[in-house]
Amino acid sequence: METADPPHPPGTPGTPGTPETPGSSGSSGTPGSSGTPGSPGARRTPGTPRRPRASGSHRQGAHAPGARRALRSARRRALPYLLIAPTVLALAAVLGYPLVDLLLLSFQDMTRRQLFSGAAPPWAGLDHYRTILSDGFFWTVVGRTALFTVVCVGATMLLAMVVALLMRRVAPWVRMTMVGVLVAVWAMPIMVAASIFRWLSDADYGVVNWLLGLVPGLDFSKHNWFDNPWQGFAVIAGVVVWGAVPFAAITLQAALGQVPAELEEAAMVDGARGLQLFRHVTFPVIKPAVVLVTSLSAIWDFGVFNQIWLMRGGQPEKDYYLLGVYSFIESFAVNRYSVGAAIAVITVLMLLGGAVVYVRQIIRLGGAE
Repeated sequence: METADPPHPPGTPGTPGTPETPGSSGSSGTPGSSGTPGSPGARRTPGTPRRPRASGSHRQGAHAPGARRALRSARRRALPYLLIAPTVLALAAVLGYPLVDLLLLSFQDMTRRQLFSGAAPPWAGLDHYRTILSDGFFWTVVGRTALFTVVCVGATMLLAMVVALLMRRVAPWVRMTMVGVLVAVWAMPIMVAASIFRWLSDADYGVVNWLLGLVPGLDFSKHNWFDNPWQGFAVIAGVVVWGAVPFAAITLQAALGQVPAELEEAAMVDGARGLQLFRHVTFPVIKPAVVLVTSLSAIWDFGVFNQIWLMRGGQPEKDYYLLGVYSFIESFAVNRYSVGAAIAVITVLMLLGGAVVYVRQIIRLGGAE
């Protein structure tokens, strides 16, 4: 006995007699056919929610977070350059034009006639550099400058380290007093310091001669310290070191404050004392600060001019010429402007060499850390 199929409601897909949906090709209306909901000509089944269409703004918004992150990253990378840009522009405006003009002047033959008439000086090329580099007196001045720099930097670092270690041991109120005195010395104008040292070393009323005269067997009555260039440079070096010690001592004292006390205590338990403790424990920690202060002091002392000029009353003898004084004398006393400019250019190149060494040391220490 055959069982009859249950009746289908009219309009049910897949049953005989069911009318095809407009836009379909006789398929059963499964997804992926041309009659799927949302396609053109498809009939939406009652109760099925309408699918929203993606608009162009939504598609662009999908990439917005990535674009914002890239923009923030670009701003972060550009921020250091924006912060340093005012300094670079100020240095370029203050130093750029004089350096370029100095370089051009060293290749010309400027005399007093061109200076006063405004006429263009004749071109000399490398003649001034050949004359200077073949002059024995120039190399004597270079050697004297180098020796003076080494002595001043060595004395500055030694005294500054002693003062910094002393400041570490004293009471807080004594340390603050010492810092105040150092800052006052540092703020003293060079002209005032030179006047004080000229009075201290004066042949007639100098305190140094009076004190040395108290020592049995020594006679420093009417002794002129500048008759002998070695003694004269000792006095000038005293002026330079006097003005350089405060900065170095305060910087080194700040660096010593970063040395862990536990590290030194552990080394002392192991038997380290005095110089051994300083060499193997303290100095490696403060080495970056020592390199920084030493390099800056060498650059400053290599270009000393004011101390010599003031201590010799504006008329230094040839035995007291350093590169800065030599360049100034050639330019404004002898009126050989181009020769003085060439000496100044050579001095700047030597200072740049020292600056390169300083930067390399800082980078190397930074990489080691």
